[in-house]
Amino acid sequence: MNVTNTFTVDEAKKKLEHYCAYQERCHQEVRQKLKSMHMIPEATDIIIVHLMDHNFLNEERYAKSFVRGKFRIKKWGRRRLLLELKKKDISKYNVNQAFSEIDEEEYIGVFNDLAEKKAESLRETDKYKKKKKLIDYLLYRGWESHLVYDKANELIK
Repeated sequence: MNVTNTFTVDEAKKKLEHYCAYQERCHQEVRQKLKSMHMIPEATDIIIVHLMDHNFLNEERYAKSFVRGKFRIKKWGRRRLLLELKKKDISKYNVNQAFSEIDEEEYIGVFNDLAEKKAESLRETDKYKKKKKLIDYLLYRGWESHLVYDKANELIK
């Protein structure tokens, strides 16, 4: 027999307050959580409005936090960050606000360090295969193609 927990609106509010206080969340994650709790759409809307009113849920703050974290820790480029934020239905305005958090000099510095470190670690003897591996790695990380190709041509001759 399949037994599912049911929650009142107040219980769900408390649970979602803890969920959002633990870590920054976007609207999509909160909606998914409410759906998994089997909340009806009307209750979902009430809870999301409550979370926004009490500053538990803030899409701009989420986008900034996401971009800072993924850029500094995982060394993702702008293309990958944009793609991931689009998957989470973050508005263009909030994406642009988040990207303004990244200093251009720091961005280029991180890119150069990452490319040089990866180029040194590649144990490929054929320079064309080595260049392709470096390019594929950097493109997968979401760095802009003009930066990637220029750096690959500079590092591997």
